[in-house]
Amino acid sequence: MKHSLRIKITAAFIGLFTLATVVVLLINHFWLPQYYVKVKMQTLKTCMEKLETAKDASQFTDSLARYCGVNNLTLAVTDERLSPLYMVASGSEGKTLPGKIFGYYSGEDSGQKEILESTDRYVIQQTADMFTQIPYMEIWGQLENKNYFIIRTPLESIQESAAISNRFYVYVGLGMALVGAVFAWFLTRRLTRPLTELTALSQRMAALDFDTKYTSGGKDEIGVLGHNFNTMSQQLEQTISELKTANNELQRDIRRKTEIDEMRKEFLSNVSHELKTPIALIQGYAEGLQDNITEDAQSRQFYCEVIVDEANKMNRLVQKLLTLNQLEFGQDQVVMERFDLASVIRGIVESSKILIQQKEAKIQLELEESIPVWGDEFKVEQVLTNYLTNGLNHLEGERILKISCIHDRGRVRISVFNTGQPIPQEDLEKIWVKFYKVDKARTREYGGSGIGLSIVKAIMDSMNQEYGVINRENGVEFWFTLEEKGSTDREEEQ
Repeated sequence: MKHSLRIKITAAFIGLFTLATVVVLLINHFWLPQYYVKVKMQTLKTCMEKLETAKDASQFTDSLARYCGVNNLTLAVTDERLSPLYMVASGSEGKTLPGKIFGYYSGEDSGQKEILESTDRYVIQQTADMFTQIPYMEIWGQLENKNYFIIRTPLESIQESAAISNRFYVYVGLGMALVGAVFAWFLTRRLTRPLTELTALSQRMAALDFDTKYTSGGKDEIGVLGHNFNTMSQQLEQTISELKTANNELQRDIRRKTEIDEMRKEFLSNVSHELKTPIALIQGYAEGLQDNITEDAQSRQFYCEVIVDEANKMNRLVQKLLTLNQLEFGQDQVVMERFDLASVIRGIVESSKILIQQKEAKIQLELEESIPVWGDEFKVEQVLTNYLTNGLNHLEGERILKISCIHDRGRVRISVFNTGQPIPQEDLEKIWVKFYKVDKARTREYGGSGIGLSIVKAIMDSMNQEYGVINRENGVEFWFTLEEKGSTDREEEQ
């Protein structure tokens, strides 16, 4: 509070009024009497000049008497024999003035005097009345017409006026100081209110809170400052928002780069592992053929079939990796179109008859005659093929593979169920990661690469659809969703 601008301005106002009062008092005390003396000396000289203009006593007019009355002057004029000619005085003073002229010229008046100014024609002096001890200022001398004169004025009025003036200024100064303090207090309250608001605003801005704004308005310097504060607040908020966005993007890019580096390392490791076995087999059997290890035609045929089979596995792995890479990096455009899902499912089952027969699978289709849906037909066919192949490779027990469709709130839920062992709970979320294999020995047995379900995930993400896996009592169910053709039509009509 002691550093408050309001208190400082109020104290400055009080100090200024006090200083002004003290200065006036000092001036009155030290210089006002001297100024009054100079003024009175000039008044006496002016009165003497008026006497000079009169050639004789008959020319003394009433204007001279009025001048003496206004300026509190008394005067007496005598001839060369010191006989009174003209007088502006009353009472005893009128009787003593001619005698004073005689006393000053004869030197018999020995009273205490202070000569202020002296010429060959007049003397101005300060003296005191021997009876009343009242101080006077006098001018006496001889006029050009040889008449003598004396003019005097009491100095007691000057001293009293200075004292009264000082007391008056003290009262006025105190009153003005009090009024000034009250005025300054309310003025500074009005002035400091917007400054206080700006101070609070700057504190909130320092804490990065840009919601508050300067609302006091005004067109003066403080109003302009408040407007600039609002502009600065808005620009700072926008700049910080941009910096945070850029920082967030940078952090995301850094994480993405780290993830890409990890994915690259993992990819190289997995690809190397997946290709190591078929390359070794191809190399081994090719060297056997080269070295004529066996001359049996049937054995050579077997060697060649192994080489071709492993080469096909490598080719399929590379094709799947290329497909997955295009999907993950958005290089494969999704073409949304209307097609008959039931027809696609039946076509896939028909083309997989040989594999179904080899696996001794019992296919169950729970489909309607026609199921119109929205989606990328080619990619949906890939998803169904991967689900069907995965189900056939893990058939056990009753060896049932069931494909069904359920309508649910404008969507079709397609599920592929196969009887067999459930997927361990800890592996349910990991099976969608490329190269992940729950049972590596079994996967190697049927030539799986651990990429098929990763392709399913990438395809469904590209179409913004859902997918998943559920362990059932006697097997495993994989599922995904597509939009119904009818629901989209209704949306377009609306």
